[in-house]
Amino acid sequence: MTLRDDQRNPADGTDPTPEPASARGEKTVGPAVPPITSEAIPGIRGALIRYRVMAYLVGTLLVVLVLVGMPLKYFAGNGAVVTWTGIPHGYLYMVLIATAYDLGRRVHWPWGRLIVIALAGTVPFLSFWAEYSARKDVQARIRAAESSPSTP
Repeated sequence: MTLRDDQRNPADGTDPTPEPASARGEKTVGPAVPPITSEAIPGIRGALIRYRVMAYLVGTLLVVLVLVGMPLKYFAGNGAVVTWTGIPHGYLYMVLIATAYDLGRRVHWPWGRLIVIALAGTVPFLSFWAEYSARKDVQARIRAAESSPSTP
């Protein structure tokens, strides 16, 4: 973009608009996340337990479905494992989405994180990583809220 003479700094002729913080190498701060209050911590802990249980159930069913059920179905002609793990996995996946949303709402996660957690329930072993990541994040937020003296 070219500036007209009347838009330039009269002292030295430079552009008067400041550079963005990211261009100056400074860390930019995203939108402010509301702090967790001490009253919300018991509800967050309960939501975390519900989410963890569902993540492990859905992840285990998916691993059994993909590593045991699918080979048995296509190589041995036995589809019983697919039926007995695939259907519960599908229903429990919907419950996992609900528990992840509940936890995310309580700890103010962005939508991107919730989408990643939702997708993790569709890839074998990824739900275990998503659970680990979510647990570490929530526990760090709880520790920060408990150690903060300004938390009501």
